[in-house]
Amino acid sequence: MPDSPVVLGIESSCDETGAGLVRDGVLLGQAVASSMDEHARFGGVVPEIAARAHVHAVAPVVTEALARAGLTLADVGAVAVTSGPGLSGALQVGVAAAKSYAFSLGVPLYGVHHLAGHVAAAGLHGGPLPNPCVVLIVSGGHTSLLLVRDLARDPITHLGDTLDDAAGECFDKVARILGLPYPGGPAIDRAARTGDRKAVRFPRPLTRAQDAPYAFSFSGLKTAAARWVEAQQTPHVPDAAAALQEAVADVLTRKAVRACTDHGITTLVVVGGVAANSRVRELAERRCASAGITLRVPPPGLCTDNGAMIAAIGDLLVRAGAEPAPAELSVDPSAPLEFAALVPLTDRRVGAA
Repeated sequence: MPDSPVVLGIESSCDETGAGLVRDGVLLGQAVASSMDEHARFGGVVPEIAARAHVHAVAPVVTEALARAGLTLADVGAVAVTSGPGLSGALQVGVAAAKSYAFSLGVPLYGVHHLAGHVAAAGLHGGPLPNPCVVLIVSGGHTSLLLVRDLARDPITHLGDTLDDAAGECFDKVARILGLPYPGGPAIDRAARTGDRKAVRFPRPLTRAQDAPYAFSFSGLKTAAARWVEAQQTPHVPDAAAALQEAVADVLTRKAVRACTDHGITTLVVVGGVAANSRVRELAERRCASAGITLRVPPPGLCTDNGAMIAAIGDLLVRAGAEPAPAELSVDPSAPLEFAALVPLTDRRVGAA
């Protein structure tokens, strides 16, 4: 049986332009360019700046990824691209580039869901994901607990989602209150290293017996942290950072492990930018070990947005025999996570991939 084609993946949903190359579940090469420094002075991502940065970066990033893989464009047999969710202008740059590459090379194009790409990234480190598994996606814009079976073929079941702020959004907002730089997640993690996580007892939202077991809410935690800072004459930033990080990690890992035990699932997969957080990883490892659950977390470089994860989901779709995207593939900035492949809104049907 011949090898599967090399899949070129392009990611441009937010402030990172990524390209990756994957074949048969193996990452061959990748490259990422970030416009984060351009956004930092504004305290968050500016959509217009992000879109312009993607325009300048996409071709060089693809060239760099190919060079790292020792390949040329002639070796590419399929192209996958994030077509949602994300910033509209940023997504449009990536989709336009992907269409150009696919058309010029005469290869199929696949529009994929950004979050499904994060899940697929875990399969690039440690082999294919088990069917089924529980997945915790935790990032700046998303916090969800999912039941995942065959990622390329089956619908994705949402066990619970955030009701308001995502965990990464909570980190960003509290970091700003504490005077820490953007992005807030890594800044909180760094500051927490010298802090006492027991110094402040921040609330653990939605962890009472009567609360929805798999739902998340971080808006109240953000508010509690803001009020604590206001009440201090000189807040000790490392203690606040450590206590906040502990509260977030406690809630995330507690609910994720419970979802596994409640559903008889023996593997927990944690993905997304916040999966790079040191305390989230540490607490997940300890709680999974105590519960007899196998933990799968990608290396930190595959947790944040990258083209490798988009190539990985494209590779799964190709090997599953999925239909390529139509020529009219468009972006969907608020695409729900139902299937790994995204189709135009006009073609979306309940129960159809």
